Amino acid sequence: MTRAQFGQESGARGEFVRQPNRFTDRITADGSSGWPVEPGRYRLIWSRACPWAHRSRIVLRLLGLEHAISIGTVDPIRDDKGWRFTLDEHDRDPVLDIGYLADAYLGTDPDFDGRVTVPALIDVPTGKVVTNDYPQITLDMSTQWREHHRPGAPDLYPEALRAEIDEVNDRVFADVNNGVYRCGFASSQRAYEDAHDALFDTLDWLETRLTDREFLVGEQLTEADIRLFTTLVRFDAVYHGHFKCNRNKLTEMPALWTYARRLFARPGFGETVDFDHIKRHYYCTHDVINPTGIVPKGPDPSVWTT
Repeated sequence: MTRAQFGQESGARGEFVRQPNRFTDRITADGSSGWPVEPGRYRLIWSRACPWAHRSRIVLRLLGLEHAISIGTVDPIRDDKGWRFTLDEHDRDPVLDIGYLADAYLGTDPDFDGRVTVPALIDVPTGKVVTNDYPQITLDMSTQWREHHRPGAPDLYPEALRAEIDEVNDRVFADVNNGVYRCGFASSQRAYEDAHDALFDTLDWLETRLTDREFLVGEQLTEADIRLFTTLVRFDAVYHGHFKCNRNKLTEMPALWTYARRLFARPGFGETVDFDHIKRHYYCTHDVINPTGIVPKGPDPSVWTT
């Protein structure tokens, strides 16, 4: 496996550079994008291990869209062709009839030679990838699929709070969501230390922000909370040791730890977390970082429900 195959592209200073999303079409309520909202037409492919895909799964559950968008789950262990459907009978997705997510990528763009990523929304009738643009996927679930939300579904992206949500999300993405990868995949000491310092500066900011509030923005659950949660729930199990994000653990930051456990207890959050998939994915597929492939036994996941 090469570094590039696992998202370990490096800049001139040894800093991690994330691959741009290849497919950025949108599914819209009015169909002006060419991909109209249509229950039963699209399939969300996700991995329980991946924080970017985990966001989509949580939002789908919270909005009650499982009846409208079907779900396919890939194996947490990738081989040289990427994400595999080896959790399904005959090692093929039962709806798309493909063995690898790469089959859908290449069927959409035969010249694609980048990394195949999750989440991905697939048009079932054609097998084409509509989008792997993970930030937009969840926002569109909230705004474009509104007619198909369950009764009482939360408004995760309320208009009155969007500017503040976007501002918080921008900082959390740069320094936390992507920041842990900038630590783990840095190929120079300077790049690693810069990423490490930015990560913990922002975690300290979040710790202060959450000291006297329940949610990141306003007084309700929003997209911002979901985006932060999927990194926090992986922090002690993976990022602290595997990615060298080790100034301290999440459990040692009282406000963030309380906030993360509170979210974990909500419907759609803890029930979609799979620590086995998370640990096996990171420790067994990043062979540049963990060449032995040994998966640590800890930490004890029961702390999340204590």
